[in-house]
Amino acid sequence: MKRVLTAVILIPLVILALFRAPLWLFTLLVLSVALLAAYEYLRIVKAQGFQPMATTSLVFLILVIVSYPFAAALGNIGIVSAMIGVPVLLCAAFVFLVLSLQLPTGQALPSAALSYMLLPYIGLTLGVLPFLRARSFGSLFVLYLMLLVWCGDVAAYYVGRAIGKHKLAPRISPGKTWEGSIASVAGAVIVGILLFRFVNPIADAFRSAHLLKLPPVLPAMSSIPISSASQNSPALLPVAPIGLVAVFAICINIAAQLGDLVESALKRGAGLKDSGTLLPGHGGVLDRIDALLFALPVGLLFYVWGMSRYFEPSGPR
Repeated sequence: MKRVLTAVILIPLVILALFRAPLWLFTLLVLSVALLAAYEYLRIVKAQGFQPMATTSLVFLILVIVSYPFAAALGNIGIVSAMIGVPVLLCAAFVFLVLSLQLPTGQALPSAALSYMLLPYIGLTLGVLPFLRARSFGSLFVLYLMLLVWCGDVAAYYVGRAIGKHKLAPRISPGKTWEGSIASVAGAVIVGILLFRFVNPIADAFRSAHLLKLPPVLPAMSSIPISSASQNSPALLPVAPIGLVAVFAICINIAAQLGDLVESALKRGAGLKDSGTLLPGHGGVLDRIDALLFALPVGLLFYVWGMSRYFEPSGPR
């Protein structure tokens, strides 16, 4: 019951923040989640007997997250603008290595490496959210990505409990089964096809609820004279091919399942059941976003390699 109540409260809040919050506030909210997840990650590292450089890690984490809105402001130049956090990562690598000199010899390399790993694991991944949020209809793309992750997780949970017999990774997560994993992929594909097939009715519903706005200028319409009446008409989003949607859903789902397994391995190595206790029935923040941490970079690659065209209005109906 606690698990369901927590989800009922959090999901509407996530949707409101995704569609209605100004970019600066949305970035601040993402940063808050990242800091909470980072705290839990550092707790796991300490539980394994290492000495993470917590303060330095958190400072660089903040720098990575806040760099993404600036990347979005550079315009639609693809993966180059999205990876503006790379210089921060390079600087951080040298800082961690220098700081490791003050640690005992046996602790120097693992502590530096584990402290640094926080940045790509949580910083670069969650930073994708404000970058995509700043794009035209990027909020809808992010919502679709999240729905694929959530629906796949639900399918795996219920099918795995009902008919799961063959363990997927018994050493890491004894509760996961191959049956649940396959159901997760299938569920993500089915949901993905439905979401993209009905993208325009869904977009219209969000516009009617004042959650989604047309961009101020539609590039595809800039040279086309249209009446003032048609200017107020909803723009048409292209419908993605089923094959592309299926590949997208499968890749997102596999990445999400790997993210879940990786976090389970981290906790098991530290002897912890949950990363924290902040969310009743769900454990910690890291427990809730572990799948998303792996799915977001995959979603970004699809977005910059062409899927963005299906979230750009092509003109009035």
